[in-house]
Amino acid sequence: MQTINLDDLKNELEKISQVAKDDFNENLTLKNSNQIKAKYLGNKSQITSFKRYMKDLNPEDKPALGKIINQTQAQIEEIFKTKLEELKLKDLQQKLDSEKIDVSLPSQNSKSGFIHPLDQVTQEISQIFKELGFSLVDGPELENTYYNFTALNTEEDHPARDEQDTFYTELSNEILLRSHTSSIQIRAMEKLQPPFRIIGHGRVYRNEEVNARKMPFFHQLEIMMVDENVNFGHMKWFLNEFLSRFFGKNIPTRLRPDYFPFTEPSAELDAECVFCKGKGCNTCGGKGWLELMGCGMIDPNVLEMAGINSNKYSGFAAGLGLERFTMLKHKINDIRLLFSGDQRLYS
Repeated sequence: MQTINLDDLKNELEKISQVAKDDFNENLTLKNSNQIKAKYLGNKSQITSFKRYMKDLNPEDKPALGKIINQTQAQIEEIFKTKLEELKLKDLQQKLDSEKIDVSLPSQNSKSGFIHPLDQVTQEISQIFKELGFSLVDGPELENTYYNFTALNTEEDHPARDEQDTFYTELSNEILLRSHTSSIQIRAMEKLQPPFRIIGHGRVYRNEEVNARKMPFFHQLEIMMVDENVNFGHMKWFLNEFLSRFFGKNIPTRLRPDYFPFTEPSAELDAECVFCKGKGCNTCGGKGWLELMGCGMIDPNVLEMAGINSNKYSGFAAGLGLERFTMLKHKINDIRLLFSGDQRLYS
């Protein structure tokens, strides 16, 4: 039986460890890392083959050889891991350098979005009234009959309360989708102490047939001012000032008598048609005038129901359809286009 010297085996293992280290430094890449690792640490590696010498060693040297083999394997594996990590970091840095993106620069392929025309007009009108001293208030779309009708002086048998006009819910026969944003004003009046100037806007719902001028939902904006000695002249000035700022010029207006349960006296505010300048066209139906909004002095009953002394305070209210003003501003002839998603509408 051949006698194997433990020191000779130890020297051989040290040489293999050095060869492996040199190989890692000179030849190791991310692509061949698995192959080189198997060469020195795999089941068929040189180090593993040293275990065959166990049978030729003296019994007392066998544990020592096993320990040396394990230490050498651990040393080579540590060197391999260290070198591989260096290669990965180097590769990452190269990618970062070559693929670096300056996030402060705009994307070459991105397209700017557009604010919807309806939102543009809503913001513009709100800003005009803000400059005139009005504050924005809000209220819920899911409303009850008190705020939607009763507090607005609307009688129990009024046609607007009928299901043919109003969307009631299954929650209760008193709960509905608001049919106008006037309910916002009532809620604000209960909380505020005069004097105040407020506007409120949002989506409203009515059982309307869909056509070029009507939708079962649309957007309204309400205007209200309450103070001592407010009269019809104040209302006319504010509304005319708003129109001149919105259209960018002074335009002729007229007030036609009308009826609303919550205002007295009430009127419809018409403006000279911005398309034909009063000559008559398809947009104005040949009349030369466009109906823009309902308005009037707040009925004393409405003030009292909101807890405001009608003997001391008076006020005016007006409501306009935001779709109508958007269509006039951008010369859109069909309300359905505003909700079609057609990108040409925004260009």
